[in-house]
Amino acid sequence: MKKLMLMTAFILFAVNLNAQDKLYLVFEFMRVDNEQESNYWEVESFWEKIHEQRVKNGDIIGWDLWQLRPGGEDQHYQYMTVNLYDDPVKMMSNAGDFDAALKAAYPDMSEEDLDKMMDKTVKSRDLAVRIYLEHIDGTDDNFEMPLGTMASINFMKVVPGGAGRYEKMESEIFKPMHQEAVDNGIRSSWGLLRYMSPYGTDTYATHITVDMYKDFNHYFNPPETASSPEYTEEQMKKINEGIASRDMKYGYMATLVKTQKRQ
Repeated sequence: MKKLMLMTAFILFAVNLNAQDKLYLVFEFMRVDNEQESNYWEVESFWEKIHEQRVKNGDIIGWDLWQLRPGGEDQHYQYMTVNLYDDPVKMMSNAGDFDAALKAAYPDMSEEDLDKMMDKTVKSRDLAVRIYLEHIDGTDDNFEMPLGTMASINFMKVVPGGAGRYEKMESEIFKPMHQEAVDNGIRSSWGLLRYMSPYGTDTYATHITVDMYKDFNHYFNPPETASSPEYTEEQMKKINEGIASRDMKYGYMATLVKTQKRQ
């Protein structure tokens, strides 16, 4: 049952939320060939300074780079970037002054060198998938998400018209279990995200859930004092109903390797 619960869970990326706050996220999944790994890392280090300025300018409230596992060349994507917003209009319109952020990050770089880095950006990776999301529920925690944070990211799909039932299951049945795990030090955070775009019957998933841990050691070696909860027959019935309310399409283990966030 413990392993089952580890696989039924998502994320408070980069910021801590109060109950009244709203968080919107753009996930961008990168496909990187093995021979482009070093170039891609150089590219993301270049962009990290730009995102730092975007945060300072108020264009975004945070940015993360995650390395994905399994991440083999035939296993979808190797990296994921996350841009965080507190306003859906800003997110959808890509609001902000990119040129101002670029110039602030690299005031002494020539136009020729900037053009070279933009060209290297395109060649180093394939930005294969972009998803717009809304954070709709999560545990009450103060996890700061340091570099090395490990996240178990799960893609869920519910049938058309079934989102309300599924979200109710996550919030009323599973969230209290995740909260207990957070309180007992078994995990650091949990959250639930809903797809805003794309949408429709052909969409790969409709929701994302994530368990977060301080690192892989925390994931594989929970505190010795932690014990597996025992459930009543009625609770097990509700758990099974919750599991049946969605199809878990795919899961990644992800490691946080770069981050910028609003102070």
